[in-house]
Amino acid sequence: MKTLVRVLVAAVLMLPLWEGCKSAADHRSDVGASRREDLTVGKVQREIRRGMSGAEVAEALGSPNIVTKDADGRETWVYDRIATEVTYSDSQNALFLILAGTASQSGAVLRTQKTLTVVIKFDDRGRVDSFTYHASKF
Repeated sequence: MKTLVRVLVAAVLMLPLWEGCKSAADHRSDVGASRREDLTVGKVQREIRRGMSGAEVAEALGSPNIVTKDADGRETWVYDRIATEVTYSDSQNALFLILAGTASQSGAVLRTQKTLTVVIKFDDRGRVDSFTYHASKF
């Protein structure tokens, strides 16, 4: 009986250590980070062609952020994306006894900003006339 009590006490004391052992995928799931496919320069280069209709562009890239129309009735669609990537690495050491405990923690954070602007100009028939893009990472 004493052995069972010791095992249960040890398990209860170790529970916080097991709780903190999550993978990056588990953390992303916890914060609801399920994302659709990102808009990238490669996707624009692969999917967009002169002569495509607006419906085909919307199917390939989704809805634009900005739509303008010039005096001649030609539309311009702008896709403007900004993303911040944060990478965090940490180390934690802990030893907890019933009456005393020690803990130490160290870590580092890396933040990266990425931007992508895609401009698609349509002709007077509503077909892609030209497209340009600009990407940056800093």
